[in-house]
Amino acid sequence: MGRVSGPVGYRLAKALLGRPLRRLYNIEVDGDRLPDGPAIVTANHRSFMDSIFLALVIDRPVSFLAKAEYFDRRRTAWIFSSTGQIPLRRGSPGGARRALDAALGVLAAGGVVGVYPEGTRSRDGMLHRGNLGPARLAATSGAPIVPVGLVGTDEIQPPDQRLPRVNKAVQIHFGTPLRLDPHDADDRKHLRHATDALMNDIAALSGQRYVDRQAQLVNA
Repeated sequence: MGRVSGPVGYRLAKALLGRPLRRLYNIEVDGDRLPDGPAIVTANHRSFMDSIFLALVIDRPVSFLAKAEYFDRRRTAWIFSSTGQIPLRRGSPGGARRALDAALGVLAAGGVVGVYPEGTRSRDGMLHRGNLGPARLAATSGAPIVPVGLVGTDEIQPPDQRLPRVNKAVQIHFGTPLRLDPHDADDRKHLRHATDALMNDIAALSGQRYVDRQAQLVNA
């Protein structure tokens, strides 16, 4: 299963779920996964299972930025908190700053942060306009962004389906890391350009069509 450190809850969840998931799904991985040191994993988002499959194939703990509603619900708060995930209150500038600060702390310690630039799961199958957060995080921290394309997770558990299907194939394509100049951290034009380049990389890896419009936020 690879080396795993980090929060006890993360290690326990990976130890319990790793073998069953590999038996239930045909998981194919290609590309160099992550460089040494801090890294920002950025992927397309089609399913709740996306984070689970990414955590399974990355041999280091990943702190995903997850919508704060998961931390508000009793049935999900414990797992998200115990595995070191980062709450992000969508639509709240203060919440975004707190999430950014928490992510910077993970990266400063040499850790891995996971972000879905679209901000929510795609319900129309398209790859939508990326938010600037990952690029700003990369420029501020100096950590590289690693684009990832996930294929097949929408067949396992699309956004409105309650339980995942089994015996399905998943492809996880890791792309070439992208580094940003620290001087670009406050330059919105450069952050937009870097984000568009990132989304085009993810589109090529995932096979999705990139559309220059925001995905519709849904709380479910």
